[in-house]
Parts: sequence; structure tokens; C-alpha cells
Amino acid sequence: MSLFPQHPAMRPLPYRKPTEGRDYWVIDDVLAQPAKVRQRCLDKTEWEYGYPTTGEVWPGMRAPEALLADELTPLEARVCELTGAKRLWVGQTAQGQHLNHNCVQVVGSAEGAIKPHTDSLDLCRYAAVLYLNPDVPDRCGTSFFRQRMPNGQLSGNMVMPPHRNLVDALGNRFVAPTAFVEDVRVAHRYNRLLVYKANIIHSASAYWGLDGMASKRMTAVFFWMA
Repeated sequence: MSLFPQHPAMRPLPYRKPTEGRDYWVIDDVLAQPAKVRQRCLDKTEWEYGYPTTGEVWPGMRAPEALLADELTPLEARVCELTGAKRLWVGQTAQGQHLNHNCVQVVGSAEGAIKPHTDSLDLCRYAAVLYLNPDVPDRCGTSFFRQRMPNGQLSGNMVMPPHRNLVDALGNRFVAPTAFVEDVRVAHRYNRLLVYKANIIHSASAYWGLDGMASKRMTAVFFWMA
């Protein structure tokens, strides 16, 4: 009997090399007053807690309304300009389910791990992350991943219709820890907005900070239909 757990086979996915200007877009110095936004987020008193404080699978802590309307509107205009989208909106299911759009998330180095995933095609076409801590190193940005099959062969990185999420596309929820390999990494930069197609496998590259909330990786996350 093997001492190691057996993971079910995963289906190979389509592959397209993530390319800036087609699959993801980087906007540096996106906010006019990033320090003001950061301080407002640090001053929030009502937070929702994930792992390890609770049994939630998402890490750290988060709170809504990272950006105010007058900050979000010009940011969304830039996203439309770069992606070619005519308009953006927040997706919602018939049951009222939605993603945590315009949410600030704070995660320390001991609170989170790399978790390759995609966002639901039913709720999101484009996602974005805005880096809000000037003291976090470059390596704590965002990575795109592709599959590594059991024989070591590299495979795909995208969820495509008729599948609506990564679990459906792979054919199972549980895969081996070595099932994904980093393909492209976008570096962490303060006041940088990274926009990407939500059907590409991605994850935070790493988390940062142990000495209180101000030391940790702080981001605002956005999820749009288009």
C-alpha cells in the first residue's frame, strides 16, 4: 500500500501563453492618492476573517469598499480602455451570489499559501488586483500557472466553455500538490493595478508580513463582467 494519497486524474486544459496586452494588463501609478486609500483601509474597524482565524478557505482578513466611487470610476475607465470592454458590471447569480468586488484584503506570510485557481465564468470575465503596501517585495505579486500532468508533461492554463470554473474543467476538486507550475509572474509594485482574464489559472505569488496589519500584503481586488 502506498504511503502517499492517490489523486484522481485531471483533464488537460487548453493552453495559451499569458501575454501582456492580450491576456493581462499592467497599470502603474493608477491611483492619484494611493497613500490616502491605504490609510483609509488601515483605519477600517469592521473586518471579516478567514484562515487561520476561522475555518474559511480564503486567507487573512477582508473588508468591503476599498475604493470610493470617485476613485473607482476612473480606474474602471482605464480597464475598459485597455481591454476594449464597452462597459463593466458586477456579476450576480439568480440566487444573489456574487464575488467580493472592490474589497481590501490583508494577508500575512503565515496566513496564506499559493492556491492556483480561476474565477467563475458566471460571475467574472476580468479580475484585477491593486497592490497597496509600498514595503512588500517584488516577489509577492501575482502568478499565472499551467498544469503539470502526472508524467511531468506541461499542459493547459485556461477554463473554456462549456465549463464555468476550474473544478468542472479539471473533472475533480482534488489534485496533486504538484499539479500546477508557475508560468508567468507579475511583480508586486505599490499602486500597480494588474488586470487579467479571470479564466486563466492564477494565484498570489507569495504573502508578506508578520508585524501587525501594516506590515502585511494589502491588496484591493475587483471582479467584473463585461
